[in-house]
Amino acid sequence: MECCFGVSVASGKSFELNTGMVTLTERARDYLKSVSDGDYVSLGVKGGGCSGFTYVWDFAKNWPNVKWSDPIDNVLVVDPMAELYILDSVIDYVEELGGSFLSIKNPMQTSSCGCGESFSV
Repeated sequence: MECCFGVSVASGKSFELNTGMVTLTERARDYLKSVSDGDYVSLGVKGGGCSGFTYVWDFAKNWPNVKWSDPIDNVLVVDPMAELYILDSVIDYVEELGGSFLSIKNPMQTSSCGCGESFSV
């Protein structure tokens, strides 16, 4: 596995990056396959929210002009512009009493808003 280093803008400290991109748990992979209807689910990052960035979920067919990453577990593609913001993240599908959702554990994240909808790096 190749490795590289980055520097946190917030703290100025350097850190080691795992260039493995994103890991899907079995639950997340199964959920994404169940909703994908044979298409790829896409993940991107855009500016917005109270902490600076938000995750954008969609289907790759809705963005025909985007050059996506190689498929992860044959179901998820990532916008290459978002890769730096989500390196080494783990995506899980969580089912709780109040509902179900995709949870992203992002080691690049330095903070998030109170509702968990946005993050900063």
